[in-house]
Amino acid sequence: MTASEDKFTRQILDSVHVWSSKLFSLRCSRDPAFRFRAGQFARLGVEKADGGVVWRPYSMVSAPHDEFLEFFSIVVPGGEFTSELSRLRAGDSLLVERQAYGFLTLDRFVGGRDLWLLASGTGLAPFLSILQDFEAWQRFERIVLVYSARTASELAYQPLIRGLGRQPHLAEYADRLRYLPLLTRERALGCLHGRITTLLESGELEHAAGLTLSPEHSRLMLCGNPQMIDDTRALLKRRDLHLSLSRRPGQVAVENYW
Repeated sequence: MTASEDKFTRQILDSVHVWSSKLFSLRCSRDPAFRFRAGQFARLGVEKADGGVVWRPYSMVSAPHDEFLEFFSIVVPGGEFTSELSRLRAGDSLLVERQAYGFLTLDRFVGGRDLWLLASGTGLAPFLSILQDFEAWQRFERIVLVYSARTASELAYQPLIRGLGRQPHLAEYADRLRYLPLLTRERALGCLHGRITTLLESGELEHAAGLTLSPEHSRLMLCGNPQMIDDTRALLKRRDLHLSLSRRPGQVAVENYW
């Protein structure tokens, strides 16, 4: 896939952070004209040795007010894009389309008191952008971040998550966040054990959050493994929590670029 140069900008990588053998983050410069809402994604391009360009969508980890762009990626064995992406180092270039995309944004919701952010793997990325922005904290009385990973070593961005309440513009709202890390393949202190769907069905997730899901008060965002999204949506639908559409506002929003 190619794109004409008027549709993208060439940005320079500032740093590469390796979280585990399969997870890494990239931070690059940001074109001053690039605008996005927290929760949206950009299409990134990586130039191959043969001169071709591979494009894939990636949610922004960075906040809309940041002067840089940050992205969270998994290495897919044999994957054309991530194989190219994972070889990049500081000083290399990354292509970024000029337009942001996606509807995993807070304007999908009407009303609501509690915001639930349910992420698996690199699906955490858009929620970090949302949590570093001011809107969610001002709008909702309670925010629950559920982050599912296989093992504790794959729980990325822990310093950022645990430091959100110390950011100057968020400090007065720090008590509104409940963070629930969740592991599926091992047990660890301070983490729930099991899949998001299993803990939803058993009621353990709501118990840990100290909140009850309801159509009136709850608004949920899902991002991550497509099977997790499908299974979680089915569970929520049984509880009268429905996908929010432009023609029919609801309680659930998902990202569909996977």
